[in-house]
Formats: sequence, structure tokens, C-alpha cells
Amino acid sequence: MRRTGVLAAVWIAVAAVSTACGAGPSIRPEVAVVRDDPGVSGDRSTEDETVVPELPAPATEPAWRDCTAETISAFDAPPGPAGLVLECAEVVTPIDVAGTVPGTFPLAVMRARLADTPGDAAPLVLTTGADTASTRALTGLATGPMSGALAMRPIVAVDRRGIGNSLAIDCIFPADQRGLGDLGQFGRSGDAADRVAELGRQATISCTDYLQPQQLMFGASHAADDIERLRQVWEVDRIGILGVGNGATVALAYAAAYPGAVGRLVLDSPAPATADAEIMAESQARGAEAAVDAFARQCADLDCALGDDPRAAIEELHRRAAGGELAPVSANSFLTALTGVLGTPRADLQARVREVADVLAGARDGDVMPLIELVGAAEEALATDGQFVAQCSDGQRWPTPAHAGDLAQNWSTLYPLYGAEIASGLTACAAWPSLPPPPLPAALDVPVLVSSGAADPIVGNAGVESVTGVLTAGGIAWAALSWQGAGYSAALHSGCVQSRMEIYLSGGELPPNGSLCPA
Repeated sequence: MRRTGVLAAVWIAVAAVSTACGAGPSIRPEVAVVRDDPGVSGDRSTEDETVVPELPAPATEPAWRDCTAETISAFDAPPGPAGLVLECAEVVTPIDVAGTVPGTFPLAVMRARLADTPGDAAPLVLTTGADTASTRALTGLATGPMSGALAMRPIVAVDRRGIGNSLAIDCIFPADQRGLGDLGQFGRSGDAADRVAELGRQATISCTDYLQPQQLMFGASHAADDIERLRQVWEVDRIGILGVGNGATVALAYAAAYPGAVGRLVLDSPAPATADAEIMAESQARGAEAAVDAFARQCADLDCALGDDPRAAIEELHRRAAGGELAPVSANSFLTALTGVLGTPRADLQARVREVADVLAGARDGDVMPLIELVGAAEEALATDGQFVAQCSDGQRWPTPAHAGDLAQNWSTLYPLYGAEIASGLTACAAWPSLPPPPLPAALDVPVLVSSGAADPIVGNAGVESVTGVLTAGGIAWAALSWQGAGYSAALHSGCVQSRMEIYLSGGELPPNGSLCPA
């Protein structure tokens, strides 16, 4: 991992180490209901609710161009199903809708559809925020086993400013960048948080100098304004949004700023809505440990190359990396490679588990080259300068180095693989200029679907309670749907979740609150 904690501790492009219940949406999925109370606050009843309007199809479109081959090549993705079409475009967007900083920039968007996707179907807007490039996440969905979702409607990914195909940010000096990437090499020493804070201070200086006078224009609120610009280009009154992880924060900011433009809202694996950096980081550490546990169980069941106790083998490799025995792979970059490869969606899960196990076993036996290649690919894809800027812009109440050091000691016991690195990495954004917290909706006239996974390695699942609390406070109807699998984003990896989501997108019907989808 180049950066830890809320920055880039466990970046996964489209993480999954668990299978879904189907290859795509079906008419009625198998969903277990554990409680049947609707997630509706106050005295609101179903009789009082207005009919949810249909999502409209775009009246106009941006200038799409076919980018299927170049996207698959750029993201090293499989070819995908027959008839897959990926189309790219740029939308001219104001730097600041309030006009405090004049000018425009090109916002990257990408549409995925199949040959038989209805031409008049309303698209779904996908944002993964700063977790990863939205276009990368959509490519993973479109070329992987969950591509069946595209048969119902096109999905349009909007890359956040400075991330993915949007105008790149290149602001951190290579030495500082490498220092952040090798955080884990000294992540368990007493001065780790201080050293990370200094690296973060240097990165903050170089990035704010590089970006000025736009350095305060990269938060979730501006990302929400960018989505609004896409709606204007389409000339529709409402849109459907799927916000995943940090993208759920962007989606909530959109609902707060443009409540009348929200036609459907899916908050998938949401980051905590009102939490400070420490709470978010601990949720992430907990989810990452659970995701590795899931992989280890699968690995053992397959009699993989890591032996009878894959979890212990992974922890030993992490310890050796921290001691310099896997040089040039540090402990932090080891975790980046591990979580990155676990996050790559593949139709053949068993083959993927064996492939990862073989790479790790090779490093254990002295061949670190395949692991080095994984580190490079993961850092290039999942820990960019643009993500640093966006994450720092969104974060609230970063801890002092002294407090982060205390957390590192405590979390190294609670979360043996990720705890110390995530805690130490919390100081990387301490010098970044403070921005107001992203706004939250006070009211909404459409219900909201909230989904989550059992072991999310990027945001954990602590965000569900805080997000549903915000919705309840605003009198907004909602229902929660849980996927029992492990990985980043339930909607991108579970056919069962996709089925319930499509029913909601089509007619506004929420599943019973507390429904479960199997792994």
C-alpha cells in the first residue's frame, strides 16, 4: 500500500474474494429476510408515499466514442462478454459552479452496454469516488462474471477529478511518493506516524502549489457538481446514482445539493457519513482483516500452495517484508499487492485463489519478481496522486502523530496485518487545508437502497448505520440489503444484490429491510 488508513490502506479496484449467487440480475432472486420492518423514519406510511417516477432516458448524449479495446488494454482486463461496448466521452465542467475560480475542465465519463441493452433504457450513474477510478470499477464489472447487469440498462461511470481518465494530477515528488508507498517498512517503529506526517506535509506543499488556485476544488461537493453537469448534458430532470464506498459520500452530497434531481439512489458499501478519520480507518482495518480471512479459508479448502494455514503464511510474509527480507517489497507495498490481486474480479474464482497463492508462495521461497510486478500494478492503479488529493480533501479530524502512534500499538494487536500501517498512515493528510464536511441530504422524495458486504476491505461496514441514521433523520425511506460475501462493493459482485437493485431502479420498489444475499 502506498498510503494507509483513510488514504490508501487497502485499495482494491473492484474487490471480491467471494462468489455471487448468480451471473446477473434475475426476475426474483433468492433473498433471505431476517427482519421485515421497513427502513422508514417517523410516522410516514406506505399509503402516504407518492409514486416513484420512472427514470427518464437521456434526451441528448455527449460525444461518445468507442474505447472498448483501449480500456480493456489499459486496465489489463479480460475481453468480456460478446457484444460488450465501452464508450468514452468528455464533459466540459465548471471548475467551481459558484464562480470563485473561473474556468472549465474535461470530466471523463464512460458508458458500458451490451449489444442487446435496450436503447431507450435510463442509464445508471456509477461513482466510486476516491476509492478507485470509477471507469476501472465499471470495466471490472463489464468484463467480469457480473456483466449481466448491463443487459437491463447502460451504466455510466464518472471519474472523480484527477482520478482515472479525468485530467491527471502529478504533484508528489517521486521520493515522497516512494516513502509513502513504503510506509510499512517502518510502520511498526515508534516514529512511524511522525515520519508519515512529514512525508504528507511535503506532498501537501507540492500538491497545493501544483493545483493552485484550484487546490480546494477536489472535495466530494465538487464531485457532486460534476455529476450534475452530466445530468444537464443529458437534459433529464432526474438520474439514478450508484455510489460505492467513498462514492456514496459523493452521492449523498449530490442528494443534498440537488434533491429534486435524484430519481434513484443506491448507497453501496457506504463510508461512514459523519465519522472522523479514526473511525473510518478502524472500520477499514476490520473489513480488510475479514476479507483476508475469507481468502485464507478458500485457499485452505482448495489445498493451495500456502499450506494448511494460509492466514499464518500471509502474516509471516508480512513480517518478513517489514524486516526487509522481501526487498524491495515493503510490508506496506506487500499489503497493496495482496489486496489488489484479491480485488481483481475473475469468473473462475478458484483459479484466481490458486494464482494469488502461487505468487505468495513463490515470494516465500525466494522468487519475489511476480510480487514486485503486482506491487507496481496495484500502486499505479490504486494509489495515485489524484486519490491522495481527493482523500485529503474529504477527510475530517486527522489525528496527531502521538495519537496515531498509540492507535498503531493498539491496532497491531486487534488487526495484525493492517492495523499498524493504517493507523500510522492517518497522519499523511494532517497538513492538508481543512474543508467543510460533505453535505448530507435533509429530505428526499424517493426511497434509498443501502447495500453492504460482510467483509469490505476498503470501507468496512461501519458506514451503514451512520448513513441510515442520516436518512432516518431526514424522513427518507430506506431499506438495507446485506451481502454475506467478502470484497469491495456488494452491487459489483453479487448477482443477488444486482437483482434487487434492478427491481428498485425499474419501479422504485425497495426490498424488505434487513434482507440477506448469500455469498
